[in-house]
Amino acid sequence: MQSIPYWRLSGFYFFHFAFIGAFAPYWTLYLKSLSFASFQIGVLMSLLHVTRIFAPAAWGWLADHVGKRMLIVRSAAIAGLVSYCGVFLGESYGWLFAIMALMSFFWSASLPLIEATTLSYLGESITKYGLIRVWGSVGFILAVTGVGYLLDETSINSLLWAILGFKLGIVFFSRLIPEIGTVTHPATEHSIPQIFRRPEVLAFFAACLLMVFAHGPYYTFYSIYLVEYGYSKSLVGWLWATGVICEIGIFFLMPQLMRRFRMKQIMVFSFGCAVARFLMIGWGVEWPFVILAAQVLHAATYGAHHATAMMVVHRLFGGRHQAKGQALYTSLTFGLGGTIGGIFSGYSWDWLGAGLTFTISAMAVLLGLGLVVWKMDIDRSA
Repeated sequence: MQSIPYWRLSGFYFFHFAFIGAFAPYWTLYLKSLSFASFQIGVLMSLLHVTRIFAPAAWGWLADHVGKRMLIVRSAAIAGLVSYCGVFLGESYGWLFAIMALMSFFWSASLPLIEATTLSYLGESITKYGLIRVWGSVGFILAVTGVGYLLDETSINSLLWAILGFKLGIVFFSRLIPEIGTVTHPATEHSIPQIFRRPEVLAFFAACLLMVFAHGPYYTFYSIYLVEYGYSKSLVGWLWATGVICEIGIFFLMPQLMRRFRMKQIMVFSFGCAVARFLMIGWGVEWPFVILAAQVLHAATYGAHHATAMMVVHRLFGGRHQAKGQALYTSLTFGLGGTIGGIFSGYSWDWLGAGLTFTISAMAVLLGLGLVVWKMDIDRSA
């Protein structure tokens, strides 16, 4: 195993998720300030997921083909920065649609390749993944709380400049991470279709897709939802941060949890917590302590779920398939699942209301839980 460039990888995760911490909670408020309808906001926010249906697979194939993951990450980071600068040049729906689609296409290249690179550096020590990924959570917390206070004191347009700073950080750290060669793994004797057609693998991907779909209303309308109920933007920022603070705790505990519990058991727990969480958000907004408790559950619904999913993908898609495996996971879950979830939330928010929208999210997660219990047994079969 090569020496792990801990701080360089951590720095990239920091700025990548700082960008998300500024963009995901507050960009919808910026779009609302431009007087876009709920459906238009849902469509624009879904673009980040639409491009992740096909772009990661293309980037992953290219990275595995040329053997230069970080070269592609650096190029995409620069192109994504240039694309984002277009938001300063116009505010029409069509213009922002084009800019967000282009930015998302390049942005979607980075994370699957960085995940594959990090796991390759870790080798057999993949349970320590959370100790590197945790810095992404730190970046998210600082961004979401800092930008919340910033927007309480300044105009919504200051958000555009804050996001620009985080994009510059992504470019900077992408240039510092060295390339790593492909790690040999027994799974390379099987093709991608052979791996994917296994029942437990199909169950895993379908369940994760449903989990991401269920988060669609949360990532699209959560901030708007709370602000409309009288929560200040800084308090909204702290609620987002609370979830990620709890997520950090889980990342530190994952090595111990992985030694005590099977991956399937952790996934079952995560899905069970997600059912409760979405019902609490949908029907408990008038009680801040319920909303706070729901955010604490983010430790399970994202933190434990994501860390376990990364280990499952790493176990299934080894060696020459790592970048393609990460890209496939991103495309089918965050891409397809996120797109359907975002567009669904745009329709249902005005039509059904927040309570029923989040109830449907809970039902989707419950279906995913059934798939995990019924068929997903990666621990025994991988």
